[in-house]
Amino acid sequence: MTRKEFEELVFDTYSVRADYPFEEDFVTGVFRHESGKWFALAMNIGERKLGHDSDEQIDVVNLKCAPEIIESIAGIEPGIYRAYHMNKTHWLTASLNECDKDTVSWLLGISYDLTKSKIKRK
Repeated sequence: MTRKEFEELVFDTYSVRADYPFEEDFVTGVFRHESGKWFALAMNIGERKLGHDSDEQIDVVNLKCAPEIIESIAGIEPGIYRAYHMNKTHWLTASLNECDKDTVSWLLGISYDLTKSKIKRK
């Protein structure tokens, strides 16, 4: 999956486009709910940051996930890693060039649901 395909998936599913809140960084895109809460963070990083023996730049996306799912797939499912640069208990990193679209779509849905605003009861 390419970064462009990921961005199209997010837009087609949730009608959300990335914003770029980091000064002078027009590559790292944040996908947010209307409340402003993040549900995905798309970045371009060196493969070495995921434990590979290469400095090639790759597109990845960080997604929120239940800890038990992270435990069961990180390092086992191709392209799924403990989160780069975020809380490794609640976030994971998907390498877009390694993951299939179905896996990314499934994880995106989980992240979206986990981060949406809760309805407060009176």
